Order: sequence, then C-alpha cells, then structure tokens
Amino acid sequence: METSAPLAITPELLLFGGIATAAAMAAVGVVAFNNAVRSALCLVINFFLLAFIYFTLQAETLGIIQIVVYTGAIMVLFLFVIMLLNLGGSGLLQQKGDKRMPVAIALGVVLFGLIASQLLPGLMSVTKPLAPDNFGAPQNVGRALFTQYVIPFEAVSVLLLVGIVGSILLAKRRI
Repeated sequence: METSAPLAITPELLLFGGIATAAAMAAVGVVAFNNAVRSALCLVINFFLLAFIYFTLQAETLGIIQIVVYTGAIMVLFLFVIMLLNLGGSGLLQQKGDKRMPVAIALGVVLFGLIASQLLPGLMSVTKPLAPDNFGAPQNVGRALFTQYVIPFEAVSVLLLVGIVGSILLAKRRI
C-alpha cells in the first residue's frame, strides 16, 4: 500500500489556488451577466482555466481534451446558437420585479455552506495522493481506450453518427 506525504504550501499549490479562484470567478460571471455573449465568453475563460488546472495536476491529456473538445467545439456551438437566436441584447434576458432572486440567493448561500461544511474538515488533514509517474499519459489513455474500453468507445461513436444523420435529416425537411 502506498503512503501519502503531507501537503506543504508550495509555489505549485499557490498557482493552482490562483487558477482555481479565477475559474470560480469566471463561473460566477457565467451566471451573473445578463448578456448571453458575455456569459459565453466567461464560459470560454472558465474552460481554459480548467484546462490549466489539469496541466498543473500533470493531467496533460485531460487538459488538451478540455481545450479541443469544450473550448473549441462546444463553445463554437454555443456561440452559433446565441447568434442564431439573437440573444445578444441584455434586455431580452432581464425581467423586472422578479421575486425569485432572493430565493435563488438564499439557495446559493445554503449550497455554499453545505459545500464548505464538507470541504473544511478535509482541508485540515490534506495529504497528496501518490500516483504512478505515467498516470494519465496519452499512451496509457489510448491503450486503455482501445483495449479495455473499445466496445463503449465504438458505441459512443455510433451514437454520435446517428445524431449527425438525424440532424441532417431534420434540417433537410425544413428546406
């Protein structure tokens, strides 16, 4: 059984904390902005910062996947939908006299308190888990993906292909 070393405050930990704080602020910006384009741009910033968090944790494969898949493909789709629906104006998303805001703020405070109550006891005795040196390397991920998980991988590819064909058929009907 592997033992854990006690966690000391290092420059890497401070970098991780700074990036995590910036990512949390960008996530708040996604929800706080009334303008859909600004919210989407905060989401792009959040995705990039999450990729940098992966890089600081030596999970390069996850960081690259985060940038390529989420920041590249998903955000292009989000921005396309925002432009297609013309959600750029802030007046479209703002309602006057909405009485749900105090309830939403109260639920947010309760959720934050619940998360803090679960994290604070664990922070008092944090230890850094030891992983193999090649954990998360692209070669190991590829080997596992195409040997142990080949059936689920192919099932997902067929499901995506069916979704693409279905969207093409739906688009052809409207023309």
